[in-house]
Amino acid sequence: MNPKIILLHPPVSKPSEPPAGIAKLAGCLQLNNIDHEVIDMNLEGLLHLLTNPASENYGSDRWTLRAGKHREKNLAALRDGKIYDNESRYQRVVADINRLVSQAGKAYGVDLSLADYHDAQLTAVKSGDLLRAAENPQGNPFYPYFSSRLENVLQEEPEFLGFSLNYLSQALCTFAMIGFVRRRNPRQKIILGGSLTTSWLKIAGNKDIFRGLVDELVAGAGERRLLELLHCPDGQLDEPPAYDDFPIGDYLAPAAILPYGTAQGCYWHQCSFCPEKAEDNPYLPQPANALLAQLQELSSRMHPGLIHLLDNALSPALLHVLSQSDLGVPWYGFTRFTSHLANEEFCRALRRSGCVMLKLGVESGDQSVLDSLHKGIDLKIVSRALKAIRQAGIATYIYLLFGTPPENEESARKTLAFTVEHAEFIDFLNLAIFNLPALSPEVQTLATTGFYEGDLSLYQDFVHPLGWQRNEVRKFLEKTFKRHPAINEIRQHNPKYFTSNHAPFFHKASVPCAAHEINFR
Repeated sequence: MNPKIILLHPPVSKPSEPPAGIAKLAGCLQLNNIDHEVIDMNLEGLLHLLTNPASENYGSDRWTLRAGKHREKNLAALRDGKIYDNESRYQRVVADINRLVSQAGKAYGVDLSLADYHDAQLTAVKSGDLLRAAENPQGNPFYPYFSSRLENVLQEEPEFLGFSLNYLSQALCTFAMIGFVRRRNPRQKIILGGSLTTSWLKIAGNKDIFRGLVDELVAGAGERRLLELLHCPDGQLDEPPAYDDFPIGDYLAPAAILPYGTAQGCYWHQCSFCPEKAEDNPYLPQPANALLAQLQELSSRMHPGLIHLLDNALSPALLHVLSQSDLGVPWYGFTRFTSHLANEEFCRALRRSGCVMLKLGVESGDQSVLDSLHKGIDLKIVSRALKAIRQAGIATYIYLLFGTPPENEESARKTLAFTVEHAEFIDFLNLAIFNLPALSPEVQTLATTGFYEGDLSLYQDFVHPLGWQRNEVRKFLEKTFKRHPAINEIRQHNPKYFTSNHAPFFHKASVPCAAHEINFR
């Protein structure tokens, strides 16, 4: 009998699109005729919290009662494009849905949302707490769901269960589920992979951090190792991700979203304090012809309304290829400010190719800060590019980063001034406080302390060399930056909880391009 593996995507992450990681693995297994199954336990688990009978007891306050009464209507609204024409109604619907999820977590002492998970007693970056989560799976708010679901999974007698752990918000749930499996079947072989697992292995420096609980820890792309474990070491690897077995219609989005990564790593790879650089992750792009062929094949099978390009940064070379192509489907992704984007004709070509939104890191409005961080960003080009992108009818989701080592409050005020000056060209804003990657070589030049009390923390705290400490940065953001009327106006448009995953659905192109408007369900 051929071995079987079941790939699992644990809670919690935004339930708006299928998980690309296990879809990529599924495509490889499908190509090599290996028996497998994929389960998005994040989507199933959140929908279970929202729709099972126990949700009637989440609270008796007016808000919770209203949210419970309208839950089916609200879930249907998020899958219907009409609500995205009314931002205030959308925000109310998402808040009501999240209210039920939040109330479900409170009964377990967990701060739970549609996008995050925090336990009052357990920390996701402490290996000891992860083991405690495994020892006490019934203390997890998803236990009523996953205990039943995993019982059924184990009855299929798979040789392997593969857990894909990519975000800290998934960690405690992942280990609670692993602990349940171990309790029910101590002999079940368990594989743990995903980007967070990869980072932990590099921090821990060995593969024995969860010995006795996990049989195999996989770093990086897992296709080759899975093929070896499943007795197919010479199998093929070039198959596109497979989304056939995901319940596309159940995701909380008004159109089917196709997530697709065109490369591993980052093409720029020069920024100071970059996790990709700190972890020495190589840049491995796909050939342009191959990725276009894969996207067209996936689109013909999946019929998406939107393509989400997952790259850390879409390279200028790839953007050029995309600008000369027609995928037949609207798309969006993250890229860097380059001179290409300051060219309005190039931006219009991107729009004609289907680009509806670009996520872009400005990071700072102080050129000296950008230069110190080796960002390779010229604010004069940023200014021209923002205008060209707007003229082409492409939405912008702008990322700003505060509290980096070369920044002080004067620099932060320059960022405020630059953002206000260009507010009319910015559709959405992401504001973040800098975290120092634990493996960054720049750590050696700073006085550091533990960021979290945890042996698996990805970050370290540091004494700011210019005295611009974290609490002062946070105070500036809350009391000064966010309160500026122009900034506040932009932030009001940010989709709650779903953030950039839903932002493209609010895009109203200023340039007609009917062939590439998002087709809602």
